Amino acid sequence: MAELLGFPPQVLFGQLLIGLINGSFYALLSLGLAIIFGLLNIINFAHGAQYMLGAFVAWFGLKFFGVNYWVALILAPLVVAAIGIAIEKTLLRRLYKEDHLYGLLLTFGLALIIEGSFVHFFGVSGQPYSVPAALQGGNNLGFMFLPTYRAWIIVASLVVCFGTWYMIERTKLGAYLRAGTENPKLLQAFGINVPLLITLTYGYGVALAAFAGVLAAPIYSVSPVMGSNILIVVFAVVVIGGMGSIMGAVVTGLLMGLIEGLTKVFYPEASTTVIFLVMIVVLLVRPAGLFGKEA
Repeated sequence: MAELLGFPPQVLFGQLLIGLINGSFYALLSLGLAIIFGLLNIINFAHGAQYMLGAFVAWFGLKFFGVNYWVALILAPLVVAAIGIAIEKTLLRRLYKEDHLYGLLLTFGLALIIEGSFVHFFGVSGQPYSVPAALQGGNNLGFMFLPTYRAWIIVASLVVCFGTWYMIERTKLGAYLRAGTENPKLLQAFGINVPLLITLTYGYGVALAAFAGVLAAPIYSVSPVMGSNILIVVFAVVVIGGMGSIMGAVVTGLLMGLIEGLTKVFYPEASTTVIFLVMIVVLLVRPAGLFGKEA
């Protein structure tokens, strides 16, 4: 098929692989944003900074404490989640009854402070983070070469995304979370600690961002601006899928990554804007997003 279109198969499938990898990051990050918005009604503009923090925690752990990649995959999300919980308890909790704009401005300010602090100490150049030995190399599939670490990113992100979807849609804890978005006062009347539920939800949402940051560290350099570079695209993905939609975040993230990859093959000049063009079309046709609920 690729040869019929005038492209070597290696080029087409290579770009599809890159698109799927980017889509895996979009899915993880937009999933965290959707969870936070769904329960807290906060548009978390600090999400990109928390993604960057996850990568830096992994880098700090390896450089100064010898913490390997596999431990960092668990440790970094826990550390960033703890920071997120502190932010929620001290700052965000005061804004739940206010307009969405206040939460957006607060988290945007936090993102600028975090990113500016890291730029001050590390500059904008990236820090290297090596691929773990177990995931080095790759496999020749005939039509393309598949690096092992790239395949791991896709598998890990899919497992985490669909595991999160299952937890929210098919478990008792998920039922509490969904009930908390609809009627928190009624849920609290049944003895559920809603403030704790909200705090843990925010912590889990930012932990997903940190997990994506650790996955990204060996591919992209660990840089203070890595979060701001991807955040706007992720917000576009969330809008396309529907604000607060869990399945919409996952499916749309993967789909937009593939569309971006295909655009790089057929019309490279539009590859950086195609997601925003899709967002405009979706907003015109279905303002609530592909998977969102109409107000």
